[in-house]
Amino acid sequence: MSELQTMQDALDIVKDIQVGDLVQGEVLVLQDKQAIVGIIGGGVEGVIPFNELSATPFDKVEDVVKVGDVLDLVVIKPIKDKENGSFLLSKRRVDARKVWEELQVKADNHEQVEGTVKDVVKGGLVVDAGVRAFVPASMISDHFVSDLKQFKGQTLLFDIVEILPTDNRLILSRKEIVANEKAAKRASALEAVYEGAIVTGKVARLTNFGAFIDLGGIDGLVHVSEISHEHVSKPSDFLAVGQTVEAKVIGLDAEKGRVSLSIKETVPGPWDNITERAAVDSTLVGTVKRFAAFGAFVELFPGVEGLVHISQIAHKHIATPQEVLQVGQEVSVKVLEVNEAEKRISLSIKALEEAPVVEKPEVEEVVEEEYVLPEEDVTFSLADRLGEQLSELVVED
Repeated sequence: MSELQTMQDALDIVKDIQVGDLVQGEVLVLQDKQAIVGIIGGGVEGVIPFNELSATPFDKVEDVVKVGDVLDLVVIKPIKDKENGSFLLSKRRVDARKVWEELQVKADNHEQVEGTVKDVVKGGLVVDAGVRAFVPASMISDHFVSDLKQFKGQTLLFDIVEILPTDNRLILSRKEIVANEKAAKRASALEAVYEGAIVTGKVARLTNFGAFIDLGGIDGLVHVSEISHEHVSKPSDFLAVGQTVEAKVIGLDAEKGRVSLSIKETVPGPWDNITERAAVDSTLVGTVKRFAAFGAFVELFPGVEGLVHISQIAHKHIATPQEVLQVGQEVSVKVLEVNEAEKRISLSIKALEEAPVVEKPEVEEVVEEEYVLPEEDVTFSLADRLGEQLSELVVED
C-alpha cells in the first residue's frame, strides 16, 4: 500500500505541473542543442532547447549551464514524445521575467539602465538591456545624429521612456543624459578658462566668419580676423576640422558660455623685431599688394606692408602708381623710416635707381666790349664843359 501511495503522490505531483508554472530543475545531461534537467519535486524530466537557454547570444550550451546547476525554469508546454523528458522548459523566459521586474522597479524610481547596442535598424538602435529594447533616432542624442553605426557595440546608460512587460516593449532614451553630460562638462571647462589663458582644442567646425574650437565641454570661437597675422579670406585656407590648435582666450562670458579665442596671438607677430628685419637704409625685395591714390603698398614679410609714396616711385612725375607698377610685381625698395609702434614703414623705389641726367639748354656767351673815349675827350675837363654851358646861356640871353 505504501508503494502504491508513493507512486500515486508522484503522479499527482506530475499532474500538478501546468504550462506557465515556475519550477526548479537540476541539469542532468548537456547535449549539442539542449539540456536535460530533472524537475525538482516533480519526479519527471524536462528539456531546455538551445534557444530557451539564454536571452544573450552564446555558441555552446556549456557557455550557459553545466551539469549539476539548479535552474529556475518556466514550463512552456508538455512533450508528446517523452523520450527525453515530459515538459519543454525555458530558462530564458524566467531570466527575462526577472529582468522585466527589475526594469519596472528602476522605471518607477526613475533610475537609469545600462545596455549594449546590438544593431542599427531603420529609425534607431536595438539595445540589449537584459531584454530587447529600442532607442528611437530622435532620442539617441540632444542633436541630430546622421551616422548611427558609430554606436554599435557600445555599452551606454539610458533613461526608461516606456515599459510594457506584457508586450515585451521597452523604449529607452539618451537625450537628457547627453544634455546633462554636456552641461556638466561645460561647467567644468568654464572653471579652467579665464581671459588671457592659453588653451588647446580641436577644430569642431568652420564657418565663413571663423572657426569653432572644442575645448572639451565648451566651444570657443576664433574670428576670421584672429586666425592669422596674414589676411584670411576663408578659414578653411588655414584650418581643417579635427586639427589640434593652441589659442589664447581674449574674451569670456561665463553666464552665456561664450569664449572668444585668438590663434594669431599665440605665435610671433609679423611686426616683432621689425626694426631689425627692416632696418633703415636697408634694401629689401617685396611684392606690390595694392594701390592707393597716394602710393603703393608693398608686402615685405607675411603680414608686413610698407608704403611707397607716389613721390618715391619714380624720378619722373606720375599721376597714379599704376602707371609704373602692377599688383603682384616684385620690386626692390629702400627702407626710409620704420615706426614699429604704429606699424608703419616708409619705402622708396626711386632711391635705388639712378636719377636721369638733365641736359641744360645752350646759352650764347655775352662778350663785354670796352668803350674807349676819343682821345680828345680824355683831356676834356669838367670845368671846361661847365664853362661852355655857361657861355651858351649868356649868348641866348
